[in-house]
Amino acid sequence: QVEIVESGGGSVQAGGSLTLSCYCEYTANNNNVAWFRQAPEKAREGVAAVSTGDASTWYADSLRGRFTISRDNVKHTVYLQMNGLQPDDTAMYYCAVSRGRIMLGPLAPARYDYWGQGTQVTVSS
Repeated sequence: QVEIVESGGGSVQAGGSLTLSCYCEYTANNNNVAWFRQAPEKAREGVAAVSTGDASTWYADSLRGRFTISRDNVKHTVYLQMNGLQPDDTAMYYCAVSRGRIMLGPLAPARYDYWGQGTQVTVSS
């Protein structure tokens, strides 16, 4: 069983920043790690993904420029830096890990094999 531990969620005011962390010992295997989010009554959507191999990154078009994903293979941790948060960013944020490198559709939930329990991000206006 692959354990994924997310942290860093919380409540902030609009315009604020948060950094989410995803610890998983299965990272650093030339696989992909991604962040997804799901707001109440909405579908889960891909936020950002990173390759643990060559550090390639992918972002949802609407979030590019505000969110930054990075990885530290030594610490088995992937980070999501979120700036300029808005109320629409309020959601449960999930970390997901794939068994191998994802070449197509790195922000598609179905591509990922292991999921964390989620960390809540709440942005107030």
